[in-house]
Amino acid sequence: MLRFMFVGDSTTIGSAGEHTWRYRMWEHLRDTLGGPFRIVGPRETLYDQARDAPVSREYAPGTDPAFPRAHLAGWGEGWQHMAPLIRSAVSDHRPDVLLISLGLIDLGFYTGADDTAHNVRRFVTEARAAGPRVRFVILPVVPNIRADSDPAFAAEVARFNELLAKTAADLDEPRSPLLLTSPPPGYDLATDTYDGTHPLPSGEHKLAAAFAGAMSQAWGMGTEYRA
Repeated sequence: MLRFMFVGDSTTIGSAGEHTWRYRMWEHLRDTLGGPFRIVGPRETLYDQARDAPVSREYAPGTDPAFPRAHLAGWGEGWQHMAPLIRSAVSDHRPDVLLISLGLIDLGFYTGADDTAHNVRRFVTEARAAGPRVRFVILPVVPNIRADSDPAFAAEVARFNELLAKTAADLDEPRSPLLLTSPPPGYDLATDTYDGTHPLPSGEHKLAAAFAGAMSQAWGMGTEYRA
């Protein structure tokens, strides 16, 4: 049975009242994978913006009660935060595939492109120390609204995505592949996010589609995404 773990920042943990792209991806895997699977991870809550803490369990109305809430995602957390956590998370929960969306928060608040790329390498090393055959599917950083008004930040995001592609190529190996997704197809900050960063339902579908398309094309895992 395949085991998937979502690893990410605020766009992955999601806020109270949202479905999250994790939910959209689970629905897609449920409908297309063709076999049993599990969603695993050490956390389960959503972020409650009113309380400024990850304490909510209130997903959007209509969320399937069978949806497994498990993940390793945090509001304001990036590669530098997850690198020290991933070895124990992989050891405890034994994921086969890590679905990773990280980097925007690093570049926005903590580290430049070079140091963030170094933390990607650290993350991969730590994950493999616990799971030598774990697979990685990584979403490039999607620029947020800040990139429209801050050219230096936009350049840093572009540089990191170049370094991320090089890092994925350097660290890829047959028993533990690193797969970089394409940017989310047709992603529009004006219509797919509610604040220029965090996804609306249409954005959730497009983020899930990026992961689904990469896994289907590279590994024959599931199919292309259909919203």
